[in-house]
Amino acid sequence: MDSVRYDREPGAPQVPLALKILIAGGFGAGKTTLVSALSEVRPLQTEEVLTGAGLGTDDVSGVEQKTTTTVAMDFGRITINDDLQVYLFGTPGQDRFWFLWDELAFGALGAVVLADTRRLADCFPSIDYFEQRGIPFVVGVNCFEGSRRFGLEAVRDALDLDPDVPLVLCDARDRQSGKLVLISLVEHVARQRGEPVPVG
Repeated sequence: MDSVRYDREPGAPQVPLALKILIAGGFGAGKTTLVSALSEVRPLQTEEVLTGAGLGTDDVSGVEQKTTTTVAMDFGRITINDDLQVYLFGTPGQDRFWFLWDELAFGALGAVVLADTRRLADCFPSIDYFEQRGIPFVVGVNCFEGSRRFGLEAVRDALDLDPDVPLVLCDARDRQSGKLVLISLVEHVARQRGEPVPVG
């Protein structure tokens, strides 16, 4: 794994292994919502109110009701057991904050790319980023109320995804749905590394 737990001195307190997972996608795709739904602690958020200064820069077509935006990252934590914790890092969605991505991606196990079928093209930059850097990822199609539904194969074709990239439907507001997306990612990483895929 990219995340490392160093050997400890005998009698020293055990430090849990930490796995880092990125939550990426376009502006308004549900990244902050997913981190908030999954985190067992109050998530760290860097949300700021959209103002007139963003006019002409932030494209809100299709997400006109959105009033805030992530300007650095979202952060959440999930404790699997005493030996394992998962840290979630939500990336900013707008182009002008992409300079933060390399820092956020350093040491990541993999990524979830949230796709919004109302603005499907917005997740292309995330997909390109992870493909170019060889970072394993899955695509979660966030099912927004009132949005048109498409079959997974139609979405896969539209995104030109490799056949081995998992594509799943999800609801970013629902903790259990989010967990299934994370499980899909962990299984995908295990398959790529030739490791046993966790069952159950």
